[in-house]
Amino acid sequence: MEPSPAKGKPQGRLLVSTTLDAKDELEERLERCVGIVTSMTNGLSEREANDAITAHVCKGPQQHEEVCLGLFSILLTETPQAQRCYRDLTLVNRDGMNVVLMKINQILMEKFLKLQDVCRTQLVWLVRELVKSGVIGADGILMTLMKQIAGGDISSKNLWLAENVLDILLEQKEWVLKSGMLIAMSVYTYLRLMVDHGTPNLLPLRQKEVDFCISLLREKFMECYIIGRDLVRLLQNVARIPEMELLWKDLLHNPQTLSPQFTGVLQLLTSRTSRKFLACRLTPDMETKLLFMTSRVRFGQQKRYQDWFQRQYLSTAESQSLRCDLIRYICGVVHPSNEVLSSDILPRWAIIGWLLTTCTSNVAASNAKLALFYDWLFFSPEKDSIMNIEPAILVMHHSMKPHPAITATLLDFMCRIIPHFFPPLEVQVRQGVCNSLTFIMEKRVLAHLAPLFDNPKLDRELRSMLRERFPEFCSSPSPPTEVKMEESLPLEMENHVLDKEDSCYDATEAAFSDDEEEINNKGEAGKKKEFRFHPIKETYIEEPADISPYVDQLDEPLKEKVTQLQKESDMEVQCEVMQEIVDLILEEDFDSEQMSTLASCLAELFKGHFRGDVLPDEITEESLEESVCKPVCLVFRNLCQMQEDNSSFSMLLDMLAELYQKQPKIGYHLLYYLKASKAAAGKMSLYEAFAQATALGDLHTCLMMDMKACQEDDVRLLCYLTPSIYSEFPDETLRSGELLNMIVAVIDSTQLQELMCHVMMGNLVMFRKDSVLNILIQSLDWETFEQYSTWQLFLAHSIPLETIIPILQHLKYKEHPEALSCLLLQLRREKPMEEMVKMVLSRPCHHEDQFTTSILRHWASKHDDTLGEHIKALLIKNNNLPRKRQSLRSSSSKLAQLTLEQMLEHLDNLRLNLSNTKNNFFTQTPILQALQHVQASCDEAHKMSGALVFRFSDLFALAEEYEDSTKPPKSRRKAPASSPRSRKGAAPPTNNEEESASSSASEEEDSKPKAPKRKRKGSSAVGSDSD
Repeated sequence: MEPSPAKGKPQGRLLVSTTLDAKDELEERLERCVGIVTSMTNGLSEREANDAITAHVCKGPQQHEEVCLGLFSILLTETPQAQRCYRDLTLVNRDGMNVVLMKINQILMEKFLKLQDVCRTQLVWLVRELVKSGVIGADGILMTLMKQIAGGDISSKNLWLAENVLDILLEQKEWVLKSGMLIAMSVYTYLRLMVDHGTPNLLPLRQKEVDFCISLLREKFMECYIIGRDLVRLLQNVARIPEMELLWKDLLHNPQTLSPQFTGVLQLLTSRTSRKFLACRLTPDMETKLLFMTSRVRFGQQKRYQDWFQRQYLSTAESQSLRCDLIRYICGVVHPSNEVLSSDILPRWAIIGWLLTTCTSNVAASNAKLALFYDWLFFSPEKDSIMNIEPAILVMHHSMKPHPAITATLLDFMCRIIPHFFPPLEVQVRQGVCNSLTFIMEKRVLAHLAPLFDNPKLDRELRSMLRERFPEFCSSPSPPTEVKMEESLPLEMENHVLDKEDSCYDATEAAFSDDEEEINNKGEAGKKKEFRFHPIKETYIEEPADISPYVDQLDEPLKEKVTQLQKESDMEVQCEVMQEIVDLILEEDFDSEQMSTLASCLAELFKGHFRGDVLPDEITEESLEESVCKPVCLVFRNLCQMQEDNSSFSMLLDMLAELYQKQPKIGYHLLYYLKASKAAAGKMSLYEAFAQATALGDLHTCLMMDMKACQEDDVRLLCYLTPSIYSEFPDETLRSGELLNMIVAVIDSTQLQELMCHVMMGNLVMFRKDSVLNILIQSLDWETFEQYSTWQLFLAHSIPLETIIPILQHLKYKEHPEALSCLLLQLRREKPMEEMVKMVLSRPCHHEDQFTTSILRHWASKHDDTLGEHIKALLIKNNNLPRKRQSLRSSSSKLAQLTLEQMLEHLDNLRLNLSNTKNNFFTQTPILQALQHVQASCDEAHKMSGALVFRFSDLFALAEEYEDSTKPPKSRRKAPASSPRSRKGAAPPTNNEEESASSSASEEEDSKPKAPKRKRKGSSAVGSDSD
């Protein structure tokens, strides 16, 4: 019963979707609004329709929003009605288009990549109209639209968007000049895009960009000045364009011509670039993926995410220029909290190291290194942040053992950039780099720099240059000083950075030589370093909760209860006090502005509750109830006892959402409570309300993040929650393999067997027909045990094999042995159907790939009649297709391609495999009929006869003695006595006679045709005709 909605999904007019995608909530909402507007205006004249929607708008805010969004949606999907809808929209809206602007912004940030082409065109048209009308807020929408223009991408869609946004800016230049931020953002965007538009066919577009940027820079330079030092970096990249070269020279030598307030390039270089400019050159999707990697992915598990990012955004030659944008974004925008820095989350330096090592262009590599060191050149501790310069030093530090060439090239670049960046400012650049190195040591990002600058792995010339440039950083401190510094590290807030990085560094380098550490007495220092890591963690756990920064901000009754909660150690008393705090929150006069402060206090007080295992060792009703008797669970229990439409319910949800921001583990603890507690029976849907109340605002995202956190903390709990999560949230869990991958990545064989039992008992459904194929295809990139576990779980379900048989088209024998072996074992249990045989025969022929031959042999011995009929049907069907382009366009797989040559090659391999057996598969009437049919048609097509008939002459020889009695006779020749029609009556003698006849016939022909035949086969394999 499921396919019917699946068929309807691709019919959405706003977003591109597949049958595997769940219906988008935004699209559904807009479709409902379209339905409301259409039902009001159907059959009415234009004036009557206007009166109807105006009357509906006047009923209230909800009706106003419905009409505005309905008209907005029609405008996007119905091009002929766009002008009328926009006119109606301007007439009926009562909020200055605020509802529409918010929806446009949401689509641009979340759905732009999925928009249908027509809708994308209409959305740009609408933005142009909003700008023309001077709607307040249109500048923000235009800046968001500019963010969607990807750097390093010269695809037609991206170029179309870049040109159309530029046209809007040029057409409405007077309007643009009224917004200083829009001026700066436009200049920053198009200076960056010019680099990508240097090919001859893109020169007209680049010229428009050059003219636009020069006009704004000359007319409104001080508005552009707010960009900061990265404006110089962008101008430097395009300074060789003739018109830009004139501006560049004025910037360096005649600054007053640009603005009387501008004193020179040094003024600009000492100004730090705001985060908003660095972020504007990444699309929302890129930004989301990078933030996910730097906040949710554990160090050591990043490869699959990096590979995905590489395939999506960094796979083309033009995309090399994007690396600079990514590095500037990571250095200037991604500033993790101390909690993240001291955890095992993927560090920034690791991502930057990956971007540098995968760079394939020398120019792009130089620009990437400049982007990494750019904040070093004029670094000022008073203005700049340690977080901007930290990645560069840590990349060099951590690359010394695994990738010494990376460290060497970065140190060399750091030395050479000082005199060569801008010779008149060499003194200032050197001072900036020295300021950076000094600040790095002050903040203890690295305890000292001598092991890096004077390392034996660096060549002598580079070490000499480093000593010459930075003599003050090349002397090693004595070992006692070093130990003292290391022991003092935990006392400083910033030193979480060092603690974290050193732990990652140790883990990464366990197998490498320790020669470089001999300078610093590695035998002792390394041992101290390893020993130091664990006690720090334990000390951190035992630290008392410190709520002093927050508690004074609370009002008196609440402050008193929170202080009491801090002092109490008895769990029952803590629960009583927590209930009193909940009661205070639910009072009508509670100040909601205190919610965030209260959440900070509770997160600090309950941090011990979120450490260690949540699930009891022995799972019983009593132990489960005891495990949910914690103060934080009081909030969950109160939530379960309330009606969802109650204001108190909303207040508690808000409190949980605030707590979730401070302590992300609260999400999976709520899931555990909803499953384990008797008081929460049947209340799992509360989690959806919680997810929507969080800053994420999306059930799928929230659920995946919480399950990921659970996976990292407690695998037993993950397995315990799995059946409930899959049954309660099927749309979020079954449509993709994200959760499945989290599970199979960490479970062991016992837990796998338990999950399979849950499936077979009906407690757990992890696959459904409409999405299983997509999930199995996703799993092909997973680790070996993860794939085997996935197939085991799939086989525990009762899903017909034909549902997933199209996966064969994606499987390569060297790359996907796990899937092929599981499929092979499953196919041998199945009776062959035509679709299965077609997919098996569609596999490319390769002498090392035995998959097709092995399964055909098995079927030939167990189901020879059925297999013979299917092969006959496929041979005749493919033989009747045009020879030049034989392909099988299967309804189940667009990838399926089956050619006559391919089928004959597989059959010939099967013939050779069966040649020394007593199997009579190739004496069956259907096979002989099909071979004769193919041979006859090849004789008629002279071009093919020289290839196929000659190449597969042994195969066709099997059918030479057979005459098909169903066809009218071509001559008066009498049919042989041993006709295949009597095969059933006297099968063995007939078969034997036919086999001996065909073999003797082939022996007679051996003298001439066989030598070249063998030579041909040999040459296809080894490229030699020595036989």
